[in-house]
Amino acid sequence: MTSALSLPAPGTVTGLMAAVAQAVILPRFRQLASGDIRQKTGPTDLVTIADEEAEALLTERLSALLPGSTVVGEEAAAADPAVLDRLAGPGPVWVIDPVDGTLNFASGRPAFAVIVALVAGGETRMGWIHDPLNRRTAWAVAGQGAWMSADGEGEDRRLRVAAPVPLAAMTGAMSTRYCGPDMGRRLEARESGLGPIVCLASAAHEYIRLADGLSHFSLYHRLMPWDHAAGVLIHAEAGGHTALAGGAPYRPTVTEGRLLAAPDRNSWDMLNDYLFG
Repeated sequence: MTSALSLPAPGTVTGLMAAVAQAVILPRFRQLASGDIRQKTGPTDLVTIADEEAEALLTERLSALLPGSTVVGEEAAAADPAVLDRLAGPGPVWVIDPVDGTLNFASGRPAFAVIVALVAGGETRMGWIHDPLNRRTAWAVAGQGAWMSADGEGEDRRLRVAAPVPLAAMTGAMSTRYCGPDMGRRLEARESGLGPIVCLASAAHEYIRLADGLSHFSLYHRLMPWDHAAGVLIHAEAGGHTALAGGAPYRPTVTEGRLLAAPDRNSWDMLNDYLFG
């Protein structure tokens, strides 16, 4: 059923995301009033007026772009978790993170982005990560490679993951948030055997670094589809290997467990054995 899906032109979605960011996200960066921010589940889980307005606009415009599609947005799912059930169906589903890195955005830090994925039959078919401050978008179509579009750079640039290196030279993101105290202590004890750990509090920016060869690995313990569906596809199309605990492939319908990304399968095995073996 998914093979018959008529995919939109990648550049159309890129332009749509950029327009929404220019209209309702960037004007509020470092301009949020106290009433523009509220907590969802706690002080580090925030939503802003920019998240809500961007998701509403993206939902409207992406739905119109692909008639018959549905939407799973982060804020819609927060209000009604049953929204996630749409991902299990055969039809096309847009997965939207209107502002990834909301805590950064609300604090005036520049590591935030817009993420969109197109899922059909439980598989990610296309993915985009738009970095509005740097006016660039990483994107991928399954089977067609991963690319970077950037203002002023002419043609899109092919993305490639970093070359494999020994464990002691592997740099990456390894947050202990969401993993529990015992696992957190275990991971912290193993940091000394790796290269520098750089956590950006934005999966979007961490996936861009992975796909562009600027870091070697990322480890996540919270698997919401709007955080990972696009990034895993972009990373894979740039040559990387991402898998769940135990080695199973990632699917956007999976919302629990551990997700590890590395430059290739051998690097993944080494990291997985070192961290968890």
